[in-house]
Amino acid sequence: MKILCIGDVVGKCGCEFLRSKLPSLKKIKNIDLAICNGENSSDGNGITPTSAKFLFDSGVDVITLGNHSFRRREVYEYLDNTPAIIRPANFPDSTTPGVGSYVVDMGRVQVTVINLMGTMYMDSSLDSPFDKVDKLLKDNESKITVIDFHAETTSEKLALAHYLDGKVSAIFGTHTHVQTSDEHIFPNGTGYITDVGMTGPMNSVLGVKPEIVIEKFKTRMPVRFDLMKGECKMECVIFDVDEKTGKTVFCERLRII
Repeated sequence: MKILCIGDVVGKCGCEFLRSKLPSLKKIKNIDLAICNGENSSDGNGITPTSAKFLFDSGVDVITLGNHSFRRREVYEYLDNTPAIIRPANFPDSTTPGVGSYVVDMGRVQVTVINLMGTMYMDSSLDSPFDKVDKLLKDNESKITVIDFHAETTSEKLALAHYLDGKVSAIFGTHTHVQTSDEHIFPNGTGYITDVGMTGPMNSVLGVKPEIVIEKFKTRMPVRFDLMKGECKMECVIFDVDEKTGKTVFCERLRII
C-alpha cells in the first residue's frame, strides 16, 4: 500500500497548487491513501470548513492539524462532525472539538491515522505524546498505522520514532515547513521523516511575505502575517507499506514544483 503524506498546506495559494498537482501524482505513483496537514490552509492561519472541503475535494483522504487547530471558531462544529479531519490527540478530549485519530477502511485493510503534537517549545501543558500514543495503540486493531507528529524539535520527533519503531508503520513530522532529507526506515520497519515540508509559496518565509518577517525580527514589534503569492511547491513523502506485516518497505521524498 502506498501512502502519500503531504506537508503543511499554506493558504489559498497552497490549496490551489495542491489541487493542480495531487490528482496526477496519485495516478503516476499509484497512491492508495493521501494524508495532508491542513492547519494553515486558510489565509490568516488555521483551517476553516471551506478550506478543509477544498482539500478533500482535491483528493485528500485525511487531514491532520497542529497548534493552529482551533484558531478559527467556525471550524469547531466541522471538526466534531467530520471524522476524517483530526487534531492532535494529546489535546484534552473533554474541552476541545474533534478527535485525534481516524480509521480509514480500505476494504482489504484498515489504516489508522493518528495526529500528535510535541511539547518542546510548543504547548507544554498538553499530555505527553509518548503517553497518549501508548493509550491509542493499546486499543488499535489496524495492521497499518501512520502518525503525523506536529512538533518543533528534531530531538522530540526522533525520540518518538525510536520509541515507536516496529509499533507503527510510519511517522512523518510537520510544523517547521522545511523539508528534511532524512527519510529512512528504522530497524523494526517504521518509515520516518523528521519534517515532510510545506505546500505553498516558494519565495517566502514559511509561506509569509519575507519583508514582514524581516520587520518583525528587526523591530521586535507585532506584525500582521500576510501570505506570499507566486510560484509554489508541494513537498511530500510516500511510504510503501506491506499490508501483511504493516511495515514500511520503501519510502520516497518528493518536492513538486
